[in-house]
Amino acid sequence: MVSRVRISRRAPSSSRARPDRVRDGEAVPFARGFPPVSSPDAHVLVLGSLPGEASIAARQYYAQPRNAFWPIMGELVGAAPHLDYAERLERLRASGIALWDVLAAGERRGSLDSSIVPSTMIINDFRTFFATHRRIRFVAFNGTMASELFRRRVLPTLPPEIAAFESARLPSTSPANASYSYARKLEAWRAVLGPYLAGR
Repeated sequence: MVSRVRISRRAPSSSRARPDRVRDGEAVPFARGFPPVSSPDAHVLVLGSLPGEASIAARQYYAQPRNAFWPIMGELVGAAPHLDYAERLERLRASGIALWDVLAAGERRGSLDSSIVPSTMIINDFRTFFATHRRIRFVAFNGTMASELFRRRVLPTLPPEIAAFESARLPSTSPANASYSYARKLEAWRAVLGPYLAGR
């Protein structure tokens, strides 16, 4: 469902990186995300929560082979998984899509969003991002975690001088979202993003 979200041109700054810690006798990796993929004329922002282990190891967004993100982007803007990663990113940029995550980092065992330790979450610097990407007019959340984190951890910190953006929570492209078939995920993403990509 599409709704209106109020997003500031400023956002809280991130904390500095920290080393992995030991919890219950085991080291808990401090997972760190990536810089945004964007261009100055981007008008759609797709936000995930935090890259999983496969993505962090490859230094690529959505590198888990069973994640549906790149197959869906292949259908929507031609950024298919068989292309080199750099070419996929260029096709996103050419289509006006920016790609990022709500979290800059957080402690997490494995790749599940539910395993991220809430007290360790570091929010990305949306202040700077929106100040330098003033054409963003739609924010698509890749899954519930990204949507809820943005609503709870970003929106309450924003000043009153804000601009209205439309937003939508889309079904997660993660293979962990097994209740949605690929066809259902593609249908939902196409229905929501299609109007913003038309004519590009």
